Formats: sequence, C-alpha cells, structure tokens
Amino acid sequence: MIGRQPEILRDSLCKHVDALAVDIGPRTPTTPGSLARAANYITSVFDSAGLSIREQNYEYGNQRVTNLLATVPETVGAASYYVVGAHYDTVPSTPGADDNASAVAVMLELARRVRQARLQTPVLFAAFTLEEPPAYLTGHQGSRIFVRSCQSSGDCVFGALILEMVGYTATRQHYPFLRRWPGYPSQGNFIGIIGNWRSLRFGRFVLSGFRMNEELPVKSLFLPFDGRILPETRMSDHASFWDAGLPALMITDTAFFRNPNYHLPSDTIDTLDFTFMTELVKSLELALMQLPVPATKS
Repeated sequence: MIGRQPEILRDSLCKHVDALAVDIGPRTPTTPGSLARAANYITSVFDSAGLSIREQNYEYGNQRVTNLLATVPETVGAASYYVVGAHYDTVPSTPGADDNASAVAVMLELARRVRQARLQTPVLFAAFTLEEPPAYLTGHQGSRIFVRSCQSSGDCVFGALILEMVGYTATRQHYPFLRRWPGYPSQGNFIGIIGNWRSLRFGRFVLSGFRMNEELPVKSLFLPFDGRILPETRMSDHASFWDAGLPALMITDTAFFRNPNYHLPSDTIDTLDFTFMTELVKSLELALMQLPVPATKS
C-alpha cells in the first residue's frame, strides 16, 4: 500500500480535513451536535475502510461523548495491541485544521492502509475526544477513559502513537528557552517524535521505520520524569499513557513552537501542507511494519 499515488493520498487527506474543519468547524461540547457530527464522519471512514468499530461512551457534564475504537476484523477481541490515536475535538471558536483535524486525517488514511497490510501484531485506532480545555483541566478525558478501560479489562498496550498537530510547516522553527537546540533544524520542515524514557525502546523501532522515508525529516526527544521537566511535552493524550506506565510517543509538527495559529480562528485548512502530511502517512506505515511482537505475561 505504500506505493499508492501521492496525489490520491493527498486528496484524501484534504477531503478529511475539509469535512472536519470546514463543514463542521469547531468541535466542542458547547457547539451543539459538532462532536457527534465529527464522530459520525470518522465512523463512516473507518467503516468504508472495512474496519470493525466500537464506541466507548462516557459522560462529560450533561452530555454523552464518544471515543471511537477501530480494528481490522481479524483482530477483533485481541487483548494485546499497539495504539494509534488522535483527538478530534477542538477548543471553542477555532476550526482546528492543524489541531487536530490534520492528525485525524492522517490516522484515517493510515487505517485504510493497515487494513491491507500484513502487520506482525494488532493495531487499534483510537479517535479520542475531550483532549482540549476545559476538559484537560481535569485530565485528557477521552484517553484517560481509554487507558483505565484497558487496565480494568487486562488488555496489554504494547505502545501508543499519538498524533498531535501534524500538518504545518514553516521557514522558521522555534524551541523552548528561546534558542535553537543543538542538532535541531532552524526550519520547521520535520516531524517530531516525543517520548519519555520508558518509551525509548519502542521509539527506536518507530524511528527506524521513519528513517526509511527520506522525504520526511524526523527528529526525536526522549525525556526523564515523564516529561515534567518540560511541561509542553505533556500537552496531549500520550501523557495519559505515560502516567499509567505505558510506552507512548507523541508524533507532532511541534504545535505552537511552529504554528502561530495554535488555538486561534486562523487555524484553517489553507495553512496546511498536505504534501508533508502525505509523507507522514508513508512514514507511519513503515514504522508500523517495524514493530515487533513483544512477549506478554501469561
């Protein structure tokens, strides 16, 4: 599936972002029906790809909200798997093209390919909701619900790839502490992989796959103390996995260190680099093919 024409893949990615960020727009609990419309769209794409879908419903305030979990039919009921996840909600008053329709689009197209690929181990695709504030004030809700469910059911998550803002490139890249980090580019044309130390072995397999795609530069950062020494690295759903002692990586265009439209009405579809996103789908597919089947406890 890696060889699919880039133009077709690019058009599909653009279609997904258009559906989420243009047709639906802000996707929040305070925008009536918006989360349900987004969930319906994601479900329709998973279904058309031939995946089996399960809704994970929970209550937030007076509303029922939904995580969407999809797997290839042959692995339905598997108790051990990798996770590829992305949140589909936004903050109020932004269409959320990069944050996080770009990531949902990439996940959906990756899911299409995994349906046909021969992977060594099951992969579960998770569309989380309520990652954004105000829900994050009490934790990244959707992913925390998911992780707690895995723990209570005894499922084994080998590792999670969390896609967080993956569609923006820029001529200038910013870094924490106001200066360029040694060994990191000045141009914002790379994808970042962020992990904690517990995720290092998992990250090495993922990086080996990413580096097979010479068209997409990749840089990585692995941090001690579950990223608490650099709080900006904890601002997505991967932190729910870290806090539960599970390996997880955030795959990102570096968010507000690159994209000036972060959480603003200007986070629109016309600002995205769909060629960049196309290459990311290819890199992720290569990475999934590198993942081993870890030994599980009997």
